[in-house]
Amino acid sequence: MSSASPSYKGHRYPVGVIAHCVWLYFRCPLSFREVEELMLERGVLVSHETVRRWCVKFGQIRANGLRRRRPRPGDTWHLDEVFVRINGELAYLWRAVDADGTVLDILVRNRRDKTAARRFFRRLLKTTRTVPRGIVTDKPRSYRAAHREVMPSVEHRQAKYLNNRAENSHRPTRQRERAMKGCRSVGATQRFPAAFSGIPPHFRPRRHLMTAPGYRAETTLRFAIWDQITRAAGQPAKA
Repeated sequence: MSSASPSYKGHRYPVGVIAHCVWLYFRCPLSFREVEELMLERGVLVSHETVRRWCVKFGQIRANGLRRRRPRPGDTWHLDEVFVRINGELAYLWRAVDADGTVLDILVRNRRDKTAARRFFRRLLKTTRTVPRGIVTDKPRSYRAAHREVMPSVEHRQAKYLNNRAENSHRPTRQRERAMKGCRSVGATQRFPAAFSGIPPHFRPRRHLMTAPGYRAETTLRFAIWDQITRAAGQPAKA
């Protein structure tokens, strides 16, 4: 997907309303209709279908903007895959995180084989623009085969219990998947986790390591960054 920021030109709602709807949907466990209801309570009449279009158009771009502001990822990557059902058919969601649990990339494929693993490895290198010191995976042979072809110089460890970071990273997506009552298309399954893994973590600093004033200051700063990113197009909406 293009990294260019989409324009707000032609939207009759203010930028702040659009940004708030996108934030509500990805940050909170809400459906499009529940976002519509919350906005109505605030005196803003907007349909759930309009909210859906805004999330599709702006969600991934905003997640990309937040990722570009993150520090460089750690040099150890943890890779894992889980099955998802799309219209009743089995597919796999591949995920990579660094040592801090930051999601590096996500890919949805129909198979869990060497071809899928190889594509995911190449996608990771392109997305992060860096080569890790080591990778940690479970024991499927597809990882070994893809590793030999794409990252032969990178240390590869395969162990069931060393990959908890990647496995735990699936949990928020699983929770939203249940709330959404499953996935309906490959495109939507790729789009939502990719944006979802980028936006909510931005608003979840490690609160247990902070004092209350420090947490409030950090959260205020993160909202300011979000506001800056959402208005980056520089196109005022029509009143």
